[in-house]
Amino acid sequence: MSCLPFRARRSHGVVDHALAEDVNVVNVGALALLRPLLQQLDIAAIIDRHLPSDAEYSHGTVLAILLAARLHSPTALVNVADWAREYGVEYLWKIPPDKLNDDRLARALDAFFEKRHAILADITYEVLRYTGLSLCSAHFDVTDLVLYGTYEDSVPRPQNPLDQLVDDLRQSAAHICRGYLTPYKMLQLGVTSVVDDLGPIPVACHLFDGNRNGHTGIKQQYHLLRQFLQLPEDFLLVSDRGTCSAEHLARLLHHQHHALCAGQWQDYGPLFDLHADRLVWNTASYLSREQQRRRTTASSLPQEEYRLAVLAHQLFDPASKQPFDCRVIFVHSSAAAKECQQRREKNSALIQAGLDQIAQKLQRAHPTTTPQSVTRQILRLLGKRAAGKHFRWQLLPLTDAEVAALPPPKKGFRRQTHRLEYSFDEAAAQAESRHDGISALITTAPLTSSGDVLFTEYKRQTYVERGHHELKTPLAVTPVFLKTPQRVEALVSLLFVALQAYMTIERRYRQSVAADARPQEQRMTAEKILRRFRVCSVLVHERAYGELIGAAPLSAEQRRILQQLRLPTPAKLLTKIHDPPPTL
Repeated sequence: MSCLPFRARRSHGVVDHALAEDVNVVNVGALALLRPLLQQLDIAAIIDRHLPSDAEYSHGTVLAILLAARLHSPTALVNVADWAREYGVEYLWKIPPDKLNDDRLARALDAFFEKRHAILADITYEVLRYTGLSLCSAHFDVTDLVLYGTYEDSVPRPQNPLDQLVDDLRQSAAHICRGYLTPYKMLQLGVTSVVDDLGPIPVACHLFDGNRNGHTGIKQQYHLLRQFLQLPEDFLLVSDRGTCSAEHLARLLHHQHHALCAGQWQDYGPLFDLHADRLVWNTASYLSREQQRRRTTASSLPQEEYRLAVLAHQLFDPASKQPFDCRVIFVHSSAAAKECQQRREKNSALIQAGLDQIAQKLQRAHPTTTPQSVTRQILRLLGKRAAGKHFRWQLLPLTDAEVAALPPPKKGFRRQTHRLEYSFDEAAAQAESRHDGISALITTAPLTSSGDVLFTEYKRQTYVERGHHELKTPLAVTPVFLKTPQRVEALVSLLFVALQAYMTIERRYRQSVAADARPQEQRMTAEKILRRFRVCSVLVHERAYGELIGAAPLSAEQRRILQQLRLPTPAKLLTKIHDPPPTL
């Protein structure tokens, strides 16, 4: 325990300086905020309802402390007991630090694994109640989690029908394996969040095999959402292009729900070309915060905008072979169009300069410069650049007369045998420019939701991506070093609850900020809020009848934050946790 001598007397959270006595000071830091928050979300009680135990300390208490540890200062399971000892966890949860060894934590994770989806659903309902949000719409996005270790007992999940998915998940963990795009061992994590202008609140997560893609993830996540959460009619699920398919849109429509997702351009580019001359474009109301600032401050920086064109369309359900109605929202970004044009011009110039150099190499005619080596260099130069398809080139052998007309070669060189001819198809490049800055959104949402409203909703997808950053950085979901895939999945699922708590702090604070407050206050992050509680102390005084626990005075800022979050002060919290001392 980190203790300092302090001259004060403590009684029920009130400092009495009339009688000065030795008191140990323990810095609990951000636990002064996290402990009442986790209590408000009822996390320990929810876990205990699903995982009743005769153990001295319940699974709910142990896992709530593990959550607090991850939110306070991420550490490995083997170090949680030392962390608890240093930051006075025994005074906030009434559990000795020695009881938080890695074996006890692992047993709690093992128990959590089988009931994880039901537990997460109950916690989600509590989070939605606490934040005042509803499930009218949600955003889904996938991120990968790179893991270390062999995990030789990890096997692929059975590919059974969806109606067996819940039973399969209770018995098997996601397969830790090499990713479909990388050589590393990983898992895929899909996160679903409710999003508005204040930011995201995660409501569900799903771990799936490391070599699966977003189509698998959203298919299984949507099934779990319907199984464990009461989705309202006309629920809208927003996702990126990695999940877009006719099967996905039809699946949601079958359950009276709707999808909004980005389409692959190779699928919808031909549709755009077919109707390009008849599309009606309107300026979108959505503007990024930076673009709003530029307009309100009359900035000299470029003012970018989006334009939208909505086209009625039909797709076919791969399962029933029946058509269904949808809308394609073509989006033109002035910023993206400018970037496309600049990229094309830059790449065209690079390719032209490279071809000129290759032509000069042919003229020098070094013995190592052969038609085969030159062909490889040209193909490498063109590479995957989009501008490369507008160049036409060929290697032509020189005639005997052309060879005879050449000057004698330098020492160590030979006579030139081929020349390079190339051209740039300007017309094709101009034709391609009509696609600059254009993307496609596909939706089955009812016509009462305009293309402008749906586009604004889609732009909130970036908030979910920010949640991935928080999960991987402040909450440090990786690296993970656990013995079994089941414990890995249990820990990641538990850390999803940590992300819920983390984003709840942020939302509750922003909800309480006045509309005319400074932008820094309106966009305060959870990381900054927790940082304000780096120093927050509990006072421990030894008495004949035992320890008397109280709290040191809070700073004005700490007290204000707790009031804005509607959380009790440490003094009130400790009074509830610890029995009052006997009357002497």
